[in-house]
Amino acid sequence: MSASPASRVIRETQFAGLTPAARGKVRDIYDLGDKLLIVATDRLSAFDVVLPTPIPDKGRVLTQLSLFWFDLLKDVIPNHVLSATDFPAPFDAHREELAGRSMVVCKTQPLAIECVVRGYVSGSGWKDYRSTGKICGIALPRGLRESDRLPEPLFTPSTKATSGHDENISFEQAATLIGKDLAPASRSTAAPPLMPNPAASFSPTRNLNLAS
Repeated sequence: MSASPASRVIRETQFAGLTPAARGKVRDIYDLGDKLLIVATDRLSAFDVVLPTPIPDKGRVLTQLSLFWFDLLKDVIPNHVLSATDFPAPFDAHREELAGRSMVVCKTQPLAIECVVRGYVSGSGWKDYRSTGKICGIALPRGLRESDRLPEPLFTPSTKATSGHDENISFEQAATLIGKDLAPASRSTAAPPLMPNPAASFSPTRNLNLAS
């Protein structure tokens, strides 16, 4: 008996006569002209390596999580999502396969950096703090422990690597990459001063700490 659409594992999309413009570590991307169709597959990437065994419905879970946060933060910053349910021809013929794991989005020009806001000393931030006492060049109090909460959220940019690992960088290095006008705008949008963060406010209602 064939698997139902909800349980079928999709390692990569295979639509007759349609070739993706790109296949990332997890997502297949189709060029629709002024839009893109982004399909989250069930591929699993860990430490920049695509593992051989996909996870059933991982792409659906990933997409639904993304849509939730895009909707929650839409008043903080506009996003690129146009629809997660309506797919143009000829992709509408593959609606069952696309359902739940796909978005039609605006084409945009991505920033050459990752805009990371940290609330806790964890992950690569903890690694940097242990070796330098700083995260992305920002000096922090001595004696912090792993996953301690920071006194205030920090804008801690990183590179956006096309291969290999992203690297934490200072704000000044970020400004060199994206420009001295865009860097402050990115920081104030990602971590607006004196403004509650909807994501950080929501997370405790689900017994979660938003590390970054």
